Amino acid sequence: MLAWLMPEQASVQAPRVDAIFLALTAISGAIVLLVVGLVVAFSIRFRRGSKANRDALPSLVAREFEIGWTAATLFVFVFIFWWAASAEIRAYVAPKDAIEVHVVAKQWMWKTQSSNGAREINELHVPVGAPVRLILTSQDVIHSFYVPAFRLKRDALPGQQTETWFKATKTGTFHLLCTEYCGTDHARMLGRIVVMEPEDYARWLSAQPEGDDLAHAGERHFAERGCAGCHAPGSSVHAPGLAGLWGREIPLADGRTATVDGAYVRDSILQPKRDVAAGYEPIMPSYAGLLSDGEIQELTAYIRALGSGPRASRTLGRPPLSSRVPGTARDRSPAMVPGAPVDDGPAPAGAATRP
Repeated sequence: MLAWLMPEQASVQAPRVDAIFLALTAISGAIVLLVVGLVVAFSIRFRRGSKANRDALPSLVAREFEIGWTAATLFVFVFIFWWAASAEIRAYVAPKDAIEVHVVAKQWMWKTQSSNGAREINELHVPVGAPVRLILTSQDVIHSFYVPAFRLKRDALPGQQTETWFKATKTGTFHLLCTEYCGTDHARMLGRIVVMEPEDYARWLSAQPEGDDLAHAGERHFAERGCAGCHAPGSSVHAPGLAGLWGREIPLADGRTATVDGAYVRDSILQPKRDVAAGYEPIMPSYAGLLSDGEIQELTAYIRALGSGPRASRTLGRPPLSSRVPGTARDRSPAMVPGAPVDDGPAPAGAATRP
């Protein structure tokens, strides 16, 4: 009966979400039955003309009943809040070895790009049993990334990045929907998640058109957009160096501190005068309207690839950018193994990547 009523479970998160849903349904049903039962029983017992005792309860009994009922209700509420909140919090913290996928929503499609540069529209191929971290943003209005079989739902917001993750437990093709009304063709903003065996996924990945991964594309933007003129080592402009900054807490000019993460980098690109690093003048221009969401994601990936260790100067190719491209050593070249260094020299000419 439950299998017929509930969508298929295809991720590690799905059983937890279903358990919370069923528990809330059961508790709500029990409370409804209790209230209805008491109403019916009291209506019969204390109907007009009955000989039931209608004297007031002793104050001691009445007080203990009220305290007990209130305490029991509070306990149930706190327990449900803790249980549901703990499940939701786990959904925001992806494992460190998760495959990273950037998702850009726009009217009316889903654009995905894996860390090796493989791009898809309205599709996402992933291996079964591997955690996948999604970094979402929107190019226009609010959208909502929803996969019923994974019990996964996360809003994609314009001008912001949101994150979630999942780990598929079954192979197959699963529906991807938008559950936030986003315009005329909202109902047609459909996609699919294709979950494959690791070997099949590696072969699929190998067959994709070669292209720069996110970090290397971001490094190219860093040079082409003039960022290197201020932030590169040896620049005559007094601007922060970016090597080793990722994940660190830095002081700001107004006395506050900020952690260098995806949100901070995005704000620094679009609103550079809001959180100025201590010791620097607010001279950086805003790139709002000059960079697309995809280019901002690539620049963020480049800064993240520079690491969070000691600051060091970096020239093209030295040291190599870190890569977390999925695959297995048997089916992928060494550069496509998770954690292997990537040769970031000029890419050879070849077929263009898919949009």
